[in-house]
Amino acid sequence: MTQAFEKLARPIQKWIRAQGWSELRPIQSQAVHAIFDDTSDLIIAATTAGGKTEAAFLPLISQVLDAPAQQAGFDLLYIGPLKALITDQSGRLEGICREAELPVTPWHGDVSASVKGRALKAPRGVLLITPESLEALFIRRGLEIPRLFGATRAIIIDELHTVLDSERGVQMRSLLTRLELAIGRPVRRIGLSATLGDMDLARGYLRPGDPSGVQLLEAKGGDAELLLQLRGYVSGDKDEKTASAAQQISKHLFTNLRGTDNLVFAGSRQSVEIYADHLRSLCEEERLPQEFYPHHASLSRDHRDFVERRLKDRSKPTTAVCTSTLELGIDIGDVTCVAQIGAPFSVASLRQRLGRSGRRAGQPAILRQYAVEAALTNQSSYVDRLRLGLVRSVAMIDLLLEGWCEPPRPEALHLSTLVHQILSVIAERGGASAGRLYRVLCQEGPFKRVDTPTFMDVLRALGQPDTGLIEQSDDGMLLLGRVGEKLVEHYSFYAVFQTPEEYRLISGGKELGTLPIVSVMAPGMMLIFSGRRWVIQEIDDQDKVIMVAPSKGGTPPIFGGDPGDIHDRVIERMFTVLESEDKHLYADKAARDLLDEARREYAKLGLATRSIIPLSEQSFSVATRVGTVKTTTLALALRAKGVEVDTYDGFLTVSSKDGAVDVRATLHAIASGEPVDLFGEQTNLIFEKFHTYLSRDLLERDALACKVDASCLPTLCQKIISH
Repeated sequence: MTQAFEKLARPIQKWIRAQGWSELRPIQSQAVHAIFDDTSDLIIAATTAGGKTEAAFLPLISQVLDAPAQQAGFDLLYIGPLKALITDQSGRLEGICREAELPVTPWHGDVSASVKGRALKAPRGVLLITPESLEALFIRRGLEIPRLFGATRAIIIDELHTVLDSERGVQMRSLLTRLELAIGRPVRRIGLSATLGDMDLARGYLRPGDPSGVQLLEAKGGDAELLLQLRGYVSGDKDEKTASAAQQISKHLFTNLRGTDNLVFAGSRQSVEIYADHLRSLCEEERLPQEFYPHHASLSRDHRDFVERRLKDRSKPTTAVCTSTLELGIDIGDVTCVAQIGAPFSVASLRQRLGRSGRRAGQPAILRQYAVEAALTNQSSYVDRLRLGLVRSVAMIDLLLEGWCEPPRPEALHLSTLVHQILSVIAERGGASAGRLYRVLCQEGPFKRVDTPTFMDVLRALGQPDTGLIEQSDDGMLLLGRVGEKLVEHYSFYAVFQTPEEYRLISGGKELGTLPIVSVMAPGMMLIFSGRRWVIQEIDDQDKVIMVAPSKGGTPPIFGGDPGDIHDRVIERMFTVLESEDKHLYADKAARDLLDEARREYAKLGLATRSIIPLSEQSFSVATRVGTVKTTTLALALRAKGVEVDTYDGFLTVSSKDGAVDVRATLHAIASGEPVDLFGEQTNLIFEKFHTYLSRDLLERDALACKVDASCLPTLCQKIISH
């Protein structure tokens, strides 16, 4: 064994030998030296199953054993994003800690009260907890935080890359700051992460006050050989041939995956059920044992546990057809193949999913990508003819092969999460001054972009009589109001995120169903629902209703991931794909034929040399060539100028019912700095859990910080005009 092995405590060495390891992995040896030889914060970055957990815990547990704390408290705090991941990791750590007689305590909503009670009475060892359960500890046992964590020498944050720019990530950073303030000292932070596009931003997340002091250990090489295929399919009329395309894909999956363990990422929960049902039927038709099972958040915990246990059982071939639920690091054993149905929304997500395959020595990673495009008719729109779903798949695969993925976004204001943390800090000690709240949350905590005037505006919004979240005592202390107390006392408060608000969709007096809203919506914009495109006519935030009418935009592409913002680099690559002649050898003949169709249409429209294309007397295509945020911003600006706008990947369709649209003049006006009201009265700005308690002005400020980029408009418009 190496020098790194010799640094580890004897019980840890004994455990390593019992595993039959001949040596530590390079990333593990590096981590041992980094943790023993220094006290700085650390990020350990490696692919899925790259040994990150052991890299962190083997030396940290050794330090606990070699130099026991002189006071009570949990020695190590592990924060994981999923209950299932915590359950999985606690099982792994119990094996390591058994020889050392160090307790391991998993803590989430499914853990028994007796286990938690013993840990609270005599806290020591390793505590594994979700951000929501840690939040509950602060609210319910705020005065005990110093006793529970006084001995804590390190905080391990798993799946760091999944929380960098989310509400949940900001909540976690706020809790870490509050914990350090409660015990009166900084605690070493160790992030476990997949490799990111910009690790400097990850450093800034882990220790905002001193990002340069964060060490980075990044596993190099060692990636499995990649076998890759992109298959193209054409769907026709949605009553018949869409099902036929799904059946063709299911047949291909059945033929190629049966008898092995696999993950099929099918996009929405509805799609998961459709493909799982097709695959189940194929098993029955062939009189074969069932080995294809759905896995998504709406299914019972028992069913999901059953599927996860089957995936771990090497004697039972199992394919899970899933949403993003199996994307993160839950231990489901080794899978042979990862399949992706529809275009993903991010390269990072595709990369994370692919990391589930090729984990056994000598075994390749296998990705099967399926693209479903609409059958063309004389009435098909240019959007359908450009095959944007397929083109996005090609662009993301190319970027994946080049090793690129999306960097974390620059921080937003996160005012919804700020509301949550204000209420939490007040509840922690029964009251707080405005000065203390601002110091803990903004000066010391993660809301550094929130200046004093904005913070005071938030407090005023929360203190409005019709809001009732907070009130002020005679001595100036801020207390929870009647509504605030009721809100904080409910278990649902601990989570800063929520299932997106469901709006009812109504067209022609008929209710179509409900749709979760996760971004800015305004009349004249387009949305996708039930296999069709719709134009928004009216939004009622109070009754949660959106009035829509059928759009002429054509059949929507099939997407195979959670909705999200598409990065500028992805859109840029999509245009490169459309303008090149690359055959993309990983694509089958059907996919190449569809891509050739798209390239011919692109050339026919003349999009290589111009960005504004007339479609009729009253409508134009505008190629923005930028990602979701900037394209949406331009759409809002054009809508404010009185035109109807549909948004697509890197394109807008601009039209008017009242007459011809002078697109160039409108873009010139915006480029010259002419004032534009991006947010009309009916623009929906409530898409995070606590947005409903903020004023309209604060909602606009919050949207401008993350969902809309007003500063891009002059340059973007000028670029479109001059192309």
